[in-house]
This record gives sequence, structure tokens and C-alpha cells, in this order.
Amino acid sequence: MFQLIVISILLFDAVFWWWADRRLRVLRWGIGWRLALAAFMAVQLGQFAWMFASRWTGIHLVLPPSFLALLYVWHLMVLPIFIVLLTAGGIAGGVAGLARRILRARRTALQPIPVPVPASRQGPTRRQVLLAGVAAVPPLFTGGTVAMAMGRLDHFRVRPIELALPDLPPALDGLRIAHIADVHTGRFTSPLLLESIVERTNELDVDLVLMTGDLIDYSLVELPRALDMVRQLRAGGGLFMCEGNHDLFDNRLEFERQVLDSGVPLLLDDQRTLSIRGQAVQVLGIRWGGLGDRHDAQIPLHVRKTLELRDPDAFQILLAHHPHAFDLAADAGVPLTLAGHTHGGQVMLTPDLGPGPLLYKYWSGPYRRGNSALVVSNGVGNWFPVRVNAPAEIVHITLRSAPAQGARMG
Repeated sequence: MFQLIVISILLFDAVFWWWADRRLRVLRWGIGWRLALAAFMAVQLGQFAWMFASRWTGIHLVLPPSFLALLYVWHLMVLPIFIVLLTAGGIAGGVAGLARRILRARRTALQPIPVPVPASRQGPTRRQVLLAGVAAVPPLFTGGTVAMAMGRLDHFRVRPIELALPDLPPALDGLRIAHIADVHTGRFTSPLLLESIVERTNELDVDLVLMTGDLIDYSLVELPRALDMVRQLRAGGGLFMCEGNHDLFDNRLEFERQVLDSGVPLLLDDQRTLSIRGQAVQVLGIRWGGLGDRHDAQIPLHVRKTLELRDPDAFQILLAHHPHAFDLAADAGVPLTLAGHTHGGQVMLTPDLGPGPLLYKYWSGPYRRGNSALVVSNGVGNWFPVRVNAPAEIVHITLRSAPAQGARMG
């Protein structure tokens, strides 16, 4: 499957380059536009080849984030959309052309055949100019999108959520939690962003800092500075985290070892119980079970294994990178589950329309089943540089004992 995706991407690059070059060559100054197109495609293909070659050889060259953003935006957003539109346009144009020819043939069937008059024209036709303009749009749109996205990578919001839980012990009314997910420390994570996460989180003066996975984006080279950031976070009751899929891409065992050796409480189908205001609070965390569809299949295994550790006298909070763990947790009566992974849908047409609800049952914000609640964070970092209607965030949760009012579902 992976090889098929890579071959498809290269094929789409070749198709676009061939199609666009043919449209640009008819322009008066077409050679300049064609050279610009060739330079753009050379950068894209060169980065694409280097990215996979570096992973296969283990030789990592740090490319400027803006170049990497061009690669991601082009291959994961602009090019697929353009290929779909080009294919749909070609089909629609073919059908429309066939219909016009059929109608024209019927109208002229009984009319004399006109004598063609040679036409002399200077320069390209209006249709050729229009198509050349269309060919230039995808690279220009990619460049403009990257320019705007790079200026927003270090920006995030603090999202306040007041969550009423019927089973919350009275002593925990007003408990404050900083929910941090998907930092993705890596090529799109600047030192300024990590400093801002520490500063904004510590300003909240919370009882708990709970992190729900994807501390790093890919390489374990980034783990030391990520852990340095984590160790600077302050909470009255403590800090706990679970792992995410990106944390394990480079080396699962080494990631887990380094985090545990650093003293950061990483919960791997495990729990920690602490006392806050004289009330026992139990934080449970599940492992990431696999990649892709395999993880969804293994969620029940890890949730059930972890819930066997529940303390019935403690208020329980479950940390799960994937939000689909919530259903089992709610069935078991866990009052609060925190998750990330979805990035709020990343690129949404509206806050409720886009990849989020297409890919996930729960994708952003608070949800409720019975007396159990889930909060899904959009994440504070980025593996993909563009966000639309899914802003990066730290979620500031305040728990209340009163009955819940109007938490949305779906």
C-alpha cells in the first residue's frame, strides 16, 4: 500500500507537469513560465526523493520548514484536489462536447456544407490563455498557502471548557486541568512555540497537566528538547501523559525508555493515583496499539486491560490518544476521558464539516454519553502546516459538580 501511494504521487506529479507544460508553451512568454514550472516541480520531486532516501539510509538532512511545507501542501492537499478537478472537468467537458456535436450534426444534416475559410490569427486563442492561467494556479496557490501557514505555526489559543460531571466528588468542584495534545515536536515546531506552551500553561495555574500523545512528530532526535519542555510544565497535582502514534514511528521501545528514564510519568496501560484536596484521583493511560486500522482494532484490548486497574474509590480520568476509546470508557462508567489525534479535522470547511467528522466519531471539543464525558483537543502543534477552522490549542478544563448542560454530541 505504501509503495502504491508513493508511485501514485510520482505519477500525479508527472501528469500535472506534462499537462501544465503543454498549456504554458502557447503563451507569448511561455518559456519563462515553463522554466518557473520546471523549477517548482524540481524542488518538489527533489525533496520527495530526499525525504524517502534519508529514511531508508538513516542520513537526515534538516530542510528549511518552508520547503518541507511546500512538499506537504502540494502533495497532500493541492495536487490531489487538482487531479480530481482535472479528471472531473475532463469527463464533464467530454460529455458536453459529445452533446454539442450530436446537436450540431442534427441541425446541419439537411444544410449545404459550408466552404471553410482559412483563418489567420496572431497569438493564442482565448481558451488557450484561460487554460494556461489554470495551469499556473496550483503552484501559485501552493506558494501563497505556505506563506500564510508559516506565519501561523507558532500561534495557538487557550480554549476554556467548563465541564459539569454528575459523578464529580464535591471536593473536586473547580478542579483545573491543562489538556495538551499533539505537540509534534519536529520540523514545524520552533523553540518559540515550545516556550509559549510552557508559559501559557504555567499561567493557568492548574491542578493537573494531562498530555494525550504525539509529543514528537517523527524522529527521536527531537525527544530531548520535547522532554525539556515537558519538565518545565507546572501543576499542583502533577503531570501525566500517554503515547501517540507519531511518538512510535522512529523506535517505539526507545521512545518509551527515554521518556520513562527522564522521570516523566508515561502511562502504558497503567495508572497513577494521587490525592487532590483530600480526594483520590486516578489517572489511567492506554498504549497506542498499532498503526492505521490496526489501532482501532486493538483499542478494546488496551482499554479493558487498563480499566482492570481502576480504583472504585477514586475519581478516574482516562488518557487515550485516539478518541474512539471513549465508547468503551463510557460503557465502563469512567467519568472523564481526554484524547487528541484528530487535530480538529485539520482542514475543515466549517467547524462541523470536513475531514474531522468523516474520519472520526469524535473530533473536537466536549462530548457526552450518559454521565461520562470526553474532551478531544485539536492539538497545539502540527505535522501538517495548514489549519482551517481547526485552530491549534491548549484546552483549559474546569470541572463542576452541577448536572451537565448542553454538551454537544457528534
